[in-house]
Amino acid sequence: MSYVKNNLLGILVCLAIAIPSYILGLYFPIVGGPVFGIIIGMIITFFIKDKSKIQPGITFTSKKILQYAVILLGFGMNLSSILKTGAQSLPIILSTISISLIVSFVLYKAMRMQPKIATLIGVGSSICGGSAIAATAPVIDADDEEIAQSISVIFLFNIIAALIFPTLGSILGLSNEGFGLFAGTAVNDTSSVTAAASAWDGIHGSNTLDTATIVKLTRTLAIIPITLVLALWRTKKESSGNGAKVNIKNIFPFFILYFVLASVITTVFFAVFPTGSVHEIGNSVFSFLKTLSKLFIVMAMSAIGLNTNIVKLIKSGGKPIFLGFCCWIAISVVSLVMQYMLGIF
Repeated sequence: MSYVKNNLLGILVCLAIAIPSYILGLYFPIVGGPVFGIIIGMIITFFIKDKSKIQPGITFTSKKILQYAVILLGFGMNLSSILKTGAQSLPIILSTISISLIVSFVLYKAMRMQPKIATLIGVGSSICGGSAIAATAPVIDADDEEIAQSISVIFLFNIIAALIFPTLGSILGLSNEGFGLFAGTAVNDTSSVTAAASAWDGIHGSNTLDTATIVKLTRTLAIIPITLVLALWRTKKESSGNGAKVNIKNIFPFFILYFVLASVITTVFFAVFPTGSVHEIGNSVFSFLKTLSKLFIVMAMSAIGLNTNIVKLIKSGGKPIFLGFCCWIAISVVSLVMQYMLGIF
């Protein structure tokens, strides 16, 4: 009971920031609720002289609720539908993920960057922006400022992509299917994928939004192997670094297993109840859980904003922004080249 009492005030503060941030994200999807949460949190923390009473709840929100958000994200993943429709995009997805991770690793070495920021930007750029960062951060034990830095970089290039990709796609002569694949593989965050695809549909009178969204959800599945590999890598590194054997159970991302379980539950349910009243009830429940997942992510980002020094963030932003730019360009080029090679372009 005392544990709940100690955390409650901080959780309520994060929720108070998250609700308007989430609503703003609905009105401005090109920015998204998580970014609003971080920004508002960083501004508010300037005016709080003593955070001792709310700090336990802020920490709980930035760590535990972030993991709960990833778990609930699984209830929006119907694996059969995603794999069936997303199979065509798999070579492009694997290529873009690979190039982003390679670029982030090479530049991390070349620029002597902080390894956790480089990892978060590489994973966030290649998989699914904020959701991938949310899943990866606990595995590599990233702190709040590292998470905020990475989210800020992803946000910057999300906005640029959402604004210029529809025009770029028209100039390149992409088909509707081609642009759906391009947006789904080369734009990071779901809200920005939606914004870019919706803009294309508005210009061309098409329906690429479904294609782009499914491709994006297919990318999201890469969270599973990436986090597991990072957990094993961290275990090996820490074991060799201090000479003592590190227990994998202390690092293993068990919340990812719950994410998989949630995805399996969703998939099995829709396979058993493809239509009918039970299907509709289940669809409403899963939609609510998916929405709750998004709110939890915004809450966690609000907590991270409350723990972030905005001045320090800006001063240290040069290298991460350059890394994010290089990953973004590499992913975009590889996505287009792969489409051309596969005859989709």
